[in-house]
Amino acid sequence: MSFSFSLAQALCRLPVRLLVNHSSLPEDPLSQLGLDLGRPIVYALSTDSLSDLLTLELCAKELGLPNPFAPLVLQGQSHPRYVCLDRTPSLFGSQRSGIPHLDTFREWLSLHEQNAQLDIQLVPVTLLWHRAPGRERPHRLQPPHQTPGALRKAAMVLLYGRENRVRFSTPVSLRSLVTELGTDEVVAHKLARVARIHFSRQRQAAKGPRLPDRQALFRELLRSDNIVRAIAEQAQSEGSSEEQMRARALGYLDEMASDFSYRLIRFGDYFLGWLWNKLYRGITVRGAEKVRRLAREGHEIIYMPCHRSHMDYLLLSYVIYHQGMVPPHIAAGINLNFWPAGPVFRHGGAFFLRRSFKGDKLYSTVFREYLSQLFARGYAVEYFTEGGRSRTGRLLQPKTGMIAMTLQAQLRGIKRPLTFVPVYLGYEHVMEVNTYLKELKGSCKEKESLWQVVGILGKLRNFGRSFVNFGEPLTLHQFLQQQVPEWREDIDPTSQCRPEWLPATVDILAKQLMTRINDAAAVNGLTLSALALLATDKQALPREDLLAQIRLYTELLQRVPYSPFDTVPTASAEELLEQALELNKFQVEEDKLGQIISMDRYQAILMTFYRNTILHLFALPSLVATLIERNEGLNHVDLLARCRRIYPLLKNELFLRYELEELDTQVPAILAAFQDLALIEEHSDGYWVRPEEQMRLLLLGQSIQETLQRYAITLSQIQQQPAITLQQLESDSQMMAVRLATLHGIHAPEFSDKSLFKTLLLSLQQEQYLQCQGEDQPVTRDGEALAELAAILLPLLPDRVRRTLLMPAR
Repeated sequence: MSFSFSLAQALCRLPVRLLVNHSSLPEDPLSQLGLDLGRPIVYALSTDSLSDLLTLELCAKELGLPNPFAPLVLQGQSHPRYVCLDRTPSLFGSQRSGIPHLDTFREWLSLHEQNAQLDIQLVPVTLLWHRAPGRERPHRLQPPHQTPGALRKAAMVLLYGRENRVRFSTPVSLRSLVTELGTDEVVAHKLARVARIHFSRQRQAAKGPRLPDRQALFRELLRSDNIVRAIAEQAQSEGSSEEQMRARALGYLDEMASDFSYRLIRFGDYFLGWLWNKLYRGITVRGAEKVRRLAREGHEIIYMPCHRSHMDYLLLSYVIYHQGMVPPHIAAGINLNFWPAGPVFRHGGAFFLRRSFKGDKLYSTVFREYLSQLFARGYAVEYFTEGGRSRTGRLLQPKTGMIAMTLQAQLRGIKRPLTFVPVYLGYEHVMEVNTYLKELKGSCKEKESLWQVVGILGKLRNFGRSFVNFGEPLTLHQFLQQQVPEWREDIDPTSQCRPEWLPATVDILAKQLMTRINDAAAVNGLTLSALALLATDKQALPREDLLAQIRLYTELLQRVPYSPFDTVPTASAEELLEQALELNKFQVEEDKLGQIISMDRYQAILMTFYRNTILHLFALPSLVATLIERNEGLNHVDLLARCRRIYPLLKNELFLRYELEELDTQVPAILAAFQDLALIEEHSDGYWVRPEEQMRLLLLGQSIQETLQRYAITLSQIQQQPAITLQQLESDSQMMAVRLATLHGIHAPEFSDKSLFKTLLLSLQQEQYLQCQGEDQPVTRDGEALAELAAILLPLLPDRVRRTLLMPAR
C-alpha cells in the first residue's frame, strides 16, 4: 500500500466516520447470507472510491467481518483483500488509467490451483449513496451511468452520507468456480464481466427507472389506440365532440396520476423515522432479501399488503426504501386526495382511483392504460386487494378488479416478469381500532380530512412494535402456465382482451395471494395474550395460567410450523407477557394467591381485532383440540374424517394454506405435538384428554368456537326453513347471530358480520351442500350431507348455545 494512499486514509477516516451512516443490507449478512468466518472472505466493489472503502471498513468492523484493508495472508504470503472494477476520475474529472482488477482475480484463482483445500468467499459490496433515479428527457438521449469524480463524491458524502446503505450480496465460492471452469485467463475475464453486470443491476434495483415527464406521459397515453377508441365511442354515445372527451380523459389522468418526487421521499424518510420512534418500539422486517433479489433480477414487483391501518402504506414505503429498494407507486382511494394529504401522497408515489368504474368506460380505459404504462416502464406498484381497511383484523375477501387489470397488462406482452410480493403488516396497536368498533356498531365512516390527520397526530404515543413480513412471491407468467397453459395465445399488445378463462383464473390468483399474505403472519405477546384471555368466559386468567397458555401457543407453532414465512417469537412466555402488559390494555389485580390478568368488556371487544390477525395460525390445532375435548375416545380415523368435513369452510374463510389432502399429514403432526406437550394421551380406543391439562386444551379449542357457532347458526336455519332463499338465509343467520351474541355474551364484532355469512354460503355451495339459481330463489340442498355436517358441528358447541339454536321459532 503506497504512502500517499495511507495518508489519504488517515485524513478521510474521521470525516467518513462523522458523516456516513454505515448500516448494512441485510442487517446480519453473516447469518442471512451464510458467510463462513472459517473460510477466507474477500470483497468486490464497483469503484476504488476511498469513501466507499472506508465506509465498508466501518461496516465490516461492526458486523465482525474482515477489514478490507487488512491483507489476506495465506501460507505466509499477503494477498489483496478487495478488488475494485473501476477507478474514480481524478480530482479534475479526467479518467485515470485502469486498475489491475484482472490481476487480482487471476491471483485469487491461482491460489486455489495451488491449494486444493482453499475456498475463498468473494462478497460483492454495493455502496448506495444518492438514489435519485432522475427524470426522463423527452427527445433527448439519456446520459449513461458515470463513476462520480472526487469532488462529486465528496459532495455526495456530505449531502447524502446519512442515507448510505452498504449492501452485501450472496458470496461466490471461488472453489466452486475453479472446479467448474478452471483458472485460465478466460475465467478471470468472465468473473469481471459478471461482477459489472451485478453492480449495474444493483444500481437499477436501488434507483429504479427514470421518472416520467408527467405531461409527456399524458400525451403519450392520449395517443394510445385504446384511449383514442374509448374517446370516440364515448363522444358518440353522449353526442359530444371528441375534443371534449379528450379533455375529460386528460382530466382523469391529472386526477389519478402520481407525481413522484425523490426530494419528498428523502424528507419522508427523515419525518417517518421520527414518527416511528414516537409511535413504535421497533420495526421488525423479515423476508426483504428475496425481494431485493427479484428487483436485481429485473422483475416488475407488485407489492400486495394486507390493509389494517392508514399507517400501512407509510410503513411499507419506509421499510422498502430502508431496505435499499425503490418505493412503489401506490394505488390509493380517491377519498385520500384531500388537501394537504393528497398532494403529499401524490409526490410520494400515490396514484388515485375511484371506488367504482361502473358506468364510465372512458375512465376505466384511461386507468387501465395508465396502470399498464407503470408496469411497462418498470415501476414497482403497490395495491391493497382487500379494497379497504379491515375493521375486524381478519383478511377481507379480495376485490379482484386490480388483479384482473394486472393480468390483462401481462396479456399486453410485457417483457419483464410480473411478480406479486404478498406482505403481512402487523401491529401491537392500531390507532384506528376504536373508530373501527364505532363503525361496526353502525356509526357512519368518518370522511378523511385535515382535521382527522391533526387528531391522529395529537394522539401520538408508544404503540409497541410493528412487523413487516414479505411472503412467498408469485410470478404471474409461471402461475398462468400452471393454470392456463395456452395463455400466451391470448397475448395482444393492442387490446384489452378478456379471454373466457380470465374471471375464474383471477379468482384463483386472488385467493392464492390472500393465503400467502396470511402465511407471513407475525405473532407477538399481545396477540397471544388476547387469544388466551378471549378464550375464557370472563376474559381473565391467573398469571401462571396465562403464561402456560402463551407457552403452549409458541411451542405448538415451533413444533408444527404453520408456514416457512411466518414469524414466531423466540422470547420466553414471561418476556412476551411483559411486552403485552407494557401496552396498558390489560388489568392486573393481585390477591394472596397471586396476580389475575383480565380485560374489561370494552377492551375485550377491541382485543378481538388483534386476536383475529393470528387466528388462522391456530384454526386447525384448535379444531383438533375441540374435537378431542368434546368427543373423548374419538379414534384417529373418525377424527380425521370430521376435520375433513369442517376444514373446507375454515379454509375459505380464513385463507388457510393447507389443501384438503394435506390434512392426512398435518393432523397427525398436531396430534403428535399434543402428546409431546402432555395435553392428550392415546389409548387403544382413541384419544383422551389428560385431566390435569384439560384447561389448556379447552382454551386452545375455544379459539375457533365462535366460528363453529356461526356455521351451526346457518345449518340450523337451513334445516328449520325448507323453502328459504339464499338472501333470506343470509339475513336470518345474521339476525340469529346477533341474538346469540346478546344471550351468551359473545364479544367479537365479526360474529354477526354479514360478509362472513355470505362467505360461508358460497363455501357451502362450492362444497355441494347447497345449490342456488338466484338469491331470491329457494335453495336446493343435499339434506343427507347437511345432516352429517350438523351432526359433527352441533356437539362441539356449549350446551347452552346448542339449546338456543335448536329451540323452535315462535
